[in-house]
Amino acid sequence: MIIISNVFFKADKYTLVLVRFQFFMIIFTQSNKLLHINIIIDMVLQSIPADSYQIHFNEKGFDFLNELLKEKKYSKVFILTDSNTNAYCLPVLLADIVGDYPFEIIEIEAGEEYKNLETCQQVWMTLSDLGGDRKSVLLNLGGGVVTDLGGFVAATYMRGIDFVNIPTSLLAMVDASVGGKTGVDLGNLKNQIGVISNPLGVIIDSRFLATLPAQELRSGMAEMFKHGLIHSVSYWEKMRNLKDLDISDLDSLIYDSVIIKNNIVKQDPTEKGLRKTLNFGHTLGHAIESYFLSAPHRERLLHGEAIAIGMVLAAYLSYRVCGLSRATLEEVKLVLEEYFPKINIHNQEITEILNLLRFDKKNSHGKVNFVLLQTVATPKIDCNVEENVVLDAFEYYNR
Repeated sequence: MIIISNVFFKADKYTLVLVRFQFFMIIFTQSNKLLHINIIIDMVLQSIPADSYQIHFNEKGFDFLNELLKEKKYSKVFILTDSNTNAYCLPVLLADIVGDYPFEIIEIEAGEEYKNLETCQQVWMTLSDLGGDRKSVLLNLGGGVVTDLGGFVAATYMRGIDFVNIPTSLLAMVDASVGGKTGVDLGNLKNQIGVISNPLGVIIDSRFLATLPAQELRSGMAEMFKHGLIHSVSYWEKMRNLKDLDISDLDSLIYDSVIIKNNIVKQDPTEKGLRKTLNFGHTLGHAIESYFLSAPHRERLLHGEAIAIGMVLAAYLSYRVCGLSRATLEEVKLVLEEYFPKINIHNQEITEILNLLRFDKKNSHGKVNFVLLQTVATPKIDCNVEENVVLDAFEYYNR
């Protein structure tokens, strides 16, 4: 279902009641440890140059957006939201836009199950019905589903219109914000349809994290743990020793995570080598996510929850195949299970998950390719693993 609304908004950037406030977010971990995040939005972070665009943070992001809308004089300004971001994030966005613009708001249902071609078709038809042309712009306001789907819609509508991504979830901020990957799922198979298409810019604003439930915050943390494991010993150390955080810590952790992914993508934009390391934990993680998405007796796992399981499994495979130390394996398992509740996976489910591996996009010549670790920050790509070792990995995870 698509909901359309018209907004004619006139405001300067200081009119929003919701700006500049202090609040606490609490993440409950499996061990009942509390992670307090005391947020005051004051930190100034420099924009990060990506491939053909820049990633802007907090105030600088809205300075960029206001200048873009002023200069481009778009025929139509569309904002794509889901049912959550329309309620909680759209007012923040609109109040920080300076000028008189007739916005067309397109709202889709929230959830991975709506990240499909049917939703794309509905959005394409809505753009057409509302007079969208090649001089239009699409602002994607939401988590990874909205930015992935919205980017794909923009890249293909009339062979491409401008778009800007405004990620509102922690996962989208540290992952989907970089690299230009857009796309949707094919049935329950993750991200099978899509193109690489860069936005004009990305805006990361920490205020949007106030709208997230604890489960969504944890989901985003999985990709941050991954960035440390594949690229930076010091970042891994920071992430595994999380205690009380204030905004400078949180913003800097997000910032450093974006820098890590951006540096990898810039060196290998077409994913021929180094960029493959970003798939650590994703081969089995995506299969687990797909299985839980379609299994009627199972509650759906968020992306980060599935990837956290995938990283524990990949760490075990690394121990068996690539010489990762037992101590590091145990450390990875201990840290991730502190933040992500263990999900017992039964033997029949493991069989079905392994069957889904044949659809993984990283496969070549009929072989499943894994990204594994020799040590923290020393990944190895295109690793083949015997099925009995993968089964041992699930047994290790289930202990």
